[in-house]
Amino acid sequence: MQTMNFDLLAVTFSVSGVTTSILVPPLSAFVVSVFTSMGGVSGAFLLLPFQMSVLHFTTPAVSATNFVYNIVAIPSGVYRYLKEGRMAWPLTWIVIAGTLPGVLIGYYLRVLYLPNPATFKLFVGLVLLYIGARLLYELTARSRKGRHATAALEKKFNDHVKEMKAGRTARMTAGLPAEAVVRAISWSLSRVEYEFWGQRFSYNALAMLSLAFGVGIIGGTYGIGGGAIIAPFCVAVFNLPVYTVAGAALMGTFLTSIAGVCFYSLVPAKAGMATRPDWLLGILFGAGGFAGMYVGARLQKFIPQKAIKLMLGLIILFLAFRYILGYFC
Repeated sequence: MQTMNFDLLAVTFSVSGVTTSILVPPLSAFVVSVFTSMGGVSGAFLLLPFQMSVLHFTTPAVSATNFVYNIVAIPSGVYRYLKEGRMAWPLTWIVIAGTLPGVLIGYYLRVLYLPNPATFKLFVGLVLLYIGARLLYELTARSRKGRHATAALEKKFNDHVKEMKAGRTARMTAGLPAEAVVRAISWSLSRVEYEFWGQRFSYNALAMLSLAFGVGIIGGTYGIGGGAIIAPFCVAVFNLPVYTVAGAALMGTFLTSIAGVCFYSLVPAKAGMATRPDWLLGILFGAGGFAGMYVGARLQKFIPQKAIKLMLGLIILFLAFRYILGYFC
């Protein structure tokens, strides 16, 4: 049963034991998801540290609750990317096929080897360290060598903004033009090629599938679905533009999160171990994330890739060092 103080808007969640204002979960999720969804990330990777450090929710059930957030929040962002024609379907299906089996393995790693909050925080810190460092590395001159297509795309974006400003029509039309949509050219087990705003991009399908499987294991353990890892990897290693990766990463995260909730709710764990999600808490987080992801997906095409990467990278590294140092100090 939930007990509520209507004067202070405080609510105690029976599953997690968290007591907080009922406004805190949706508001915090809204702010986080506005920014993270621009990079194809649901925001779950930041909300999990928030739940552990601020709300003191540290049992394996926090990973399952994070999946609930994804399920509720992600559809609005996916809808926006679909509407604007920026859903790379071949990439989406490869991500889903690889991450789904990995999520089950991740569940067992979480409940068997990482039930201790301190050890799990170290794991979270290491995952965040990789994500943040990868994003910031992409801003260096060395990482941009050989990325002619993405460099050309970024130049076209900046030139388009200048053109709109010169014509005094900058307002909200200064982002990607209507013709900047994803068009699949070829799709096979060995290679996928597509076109976006006059530039062609391709990647090895089997390599992407292998990456997705590894990401699924990490995402299933963490409780994030994997978008936070696979999106920057697609940009940094496969040289794909974030404008075309974001929608696929969110869609993949959505479907793997459904699988994650099923695993944490139905697969037996050790006696007495809390693994089932706190549905009310997860839904409240998801409600804020639903609104935030729609706004973030709408704003993404108006913001340069460099700004998105810098913003996410700095936030992620701050949390990573905090958890890693906290484990040893």
